[in-house]
Amino acid sequence: MANKIETLALDLGDKIADSLGMSVIDAEFKKEDGKQFLRIYIDSADGIGIDDCEKFSRLFSDAIDAEDPIEKEYTLEVSSPGIDRKLKKDREFRHYIGREVDVKLYKKIGGFKEFTGILKDYNAGTAVVDKNGESVEINTKEAIYIRLHFEF
Repeated sequence: MANKIETLALDLGDKIADSLGMSVIDAEFKKEDGKQFLRIYIDSADGIGIDDCEKFSRLFSDAIDAEDPIEKEYTLEVSSPGIDRKLKKDREFRHYIGREVDVKLYKKIGGFKEFTGILKDYNAGTAVVDKNGESVEINTKEAIYIRLHFEF
């Protein structure tokens, strides 16, 4: 059931986000503490603010209500992915190809356990990160995290 709702949320969300100049990064439908949550993570080249979340939320809420796929009461949450979000799903990795990422591994690869590089490719659980001109292939299951790099 969760996968069906997440798939529908991604389909509806993609259309709405595209019309607003945004992208849907992920959708999660989860039960926590006896309550159901539908979480949609959105992003754009300029970043996401509260007004963007509100605008997307209003449009998305109308669209998902028209489909009525969720039988019980649930809470809709719309937010940016956040600066410390680990890339988890294929969709996220593909979306962020070309962006700088921080990588932390369980075991060293090429003498490094932590590094920053450019996400060059992703396919079937393997991320390719350019570290100073050298392509490093990483099985995502062997990474503590791969997440977007941010300078403060």
